[in-house]
Amino acid sequence: MVRAMTETATDVAIVGAGPVGLFAVFECGMLKMRCCVIDALEAPGGQCAALYPEKPIYDIPGYPRIAAQELVHKLVEQAAPFAPAYRLGHPVTALTPRDGGFVLRTASDTSVVARAVIVAAGAGAFGPNRPPLAGIEHYEGKSVFYLVSRREDFRGKRVVIAGGGDSAVDWALSLAEIAANVMVVHRRAKFRAAPESVARLEALAKAGTIELVTPCQLQALDGADGQLRAVIVADLDGGTRTLPADALLPFFGLATDLGPIAQWGLALERHHLKVEPSTCATSQPGIFAVGDVAHYPGKLKLILSGFAEAALAARAIFPLVHPGEALHFEYSTMTGVPGR
Repeated sequence: MVRAMTETATDVAIVGAGPVGLFAVFECGMLKMRCCVIDALEAPGGQCAALYPEKPIYDIPGYPRIAAQELVHKLVEQAAPFAPAYRLGHPVTALTPRDGGFVLRTASDTSVVARAVIVAAGAGAFGPNRPPLAGIEHYEGKSVFYLVSRREDFRGKRVVIAGGGDSAVDWALSLAEIAANVMVVHRRAKFRAAPESVARLEALAKAGTIELVTPCQLQALDGADGQLRAVIVADLDGGTRTLPADALLPFFGLATDLGPIAQWGLALERHHLKVEPSTCATSQPGIFAVGDVAHYPGKLKLILSGFAEAALAARAIFPLVHPGEALHFEYSTMTGVPGR
């Protein structure tokens, strides 16, 4: 028996339910455009929810500090008055033009018909870059973790963090508040994180709260039955040091893949979608890209940049959904939000 494909009609299909995709619902909704949000993950939030729900974010306007999952909750609440349809756990497998719009088909026998598409897929499908350590797979999920789902899991533990970017530095600052001790291993003495965060890290190191193990790199793991006893590191001269540890957090970035999006015939730039910065339009009329997946000269990979791009894309889409209607710029303070 052949199962019939379920079809949903909407004004705008948003591929990706991360923070920028969720905010695009709000921006489209304010312009009276219905949205359907499609994501391969089972819950909204993208990387924020899947990889670091408790990680603090410091550069969201109006929030000196907000946990990633809390930000997702706020964005879902902000989008709620516009009653978006969610198709979560439904990865998009194909996109084809139809009658001046598009049909997006998913891996679960559903399809979405839309007049325009906003791709807010972040970096696409993602997974951690694993350090090349013998036997590391035996420790993964037990004492080696590539993301922190619950900060409280590390209370009172000896934690070794490896990496020199924002994730490594931010989690070192956060876990220093509850862990027995935190050691940060990096192959250089200089870190690539936000300057203010690096300054705080160095201040904690000077105070003895955090130990910076630099310049060093991971060499081996010591433990049994999935539980670490120590992490062995090597310096640039080949000397080794044993760091007592209950947990290792390697933060070496994500391996990403655009997946089927790369086959949609859109112009690419280093595995990102090239867009016109004033509208976020891709090379295919009717398809727009916002957030980390979008590329243009001077692009800043910040959530707040993605929020602005969502607003630009929504305004560019308006004449496609409401042809012949004039779009007058209005502030939300004057128009209000439906139901509020």
